[in-house]
Amino acid sequence: MNEIFNYLFGQYHEYETLDIVLEIIAVIFGFLSVWYSKNNKIWVYPTGMISTSIFVYLLLKWGLLGDMMINAYYFIMSIYGWYIWTRKVDATHNTPITKTTKKENSFSILIFIATLIFVFVIYKSFDKWTSWVAYVDTITTAIFFVGMWLMARKKIENWIYWIIGDIISVPLYFYKGFTFTSFQYLIFTIIAIYGYLKWKKLLNKPIEIL
Repeated sequence: MNEIFNYLFGQYHEYETLDIVLEIIAVIFGFLSVWYSKNNKIWVYPTGMISTSIFVYLLLKWGLLGDMMINAYYFIMSIYGWYIWTRKVDATHNTPITKTTKKENSFSILIFIATLIFVFVIYKSFDKWTSWVAYVDTITTAIFFVGMWLMARKKIENWIYWIIGDIISVPLYFYKGFTFTSFQYLIFTIIAIYGYLKWKKLLNKPIEIL
């Protein structure tokens, strides 16, 4: 049992206690954010902003620029998403869940390509392009950037990007030594699948303002 525990959490003996506590708090609020998103609740954004702000601090401290940029982007897009989700389409309803248009699909591709280029430039500038992890980081960052933008606009396809990105992130974060975060992405994958199924039932149905 000790061998298994050391294999999963042994890397944490080098971390400061405060950083471990902060990671756990960020994981909890990240879980709450995805759960609220699945249930189409506006609390997805305040809980997500708490989680991402903590991760920005931790990831910057640990020198993980790609992951830090993802979370900084999440924080900014949460402000945008909060506005979109609460925007009234009429006197009694907020923005409904819809499918992406051709224009939005084209913009998604543009975001993906632009993110790949941006992250590559950042990694090269800070001499972080040193292993295969950088390649995977770049791809997952681009996937998550598109997913977050689509979620902010209440597009059902956002869940497809989250599922793909989460699946990749589970072993990636474990390899990086962040077991709690790896477990978080495993749970995220499961919730994202249920989220897609639930949003499919709510597709094109205006959300009544409470």
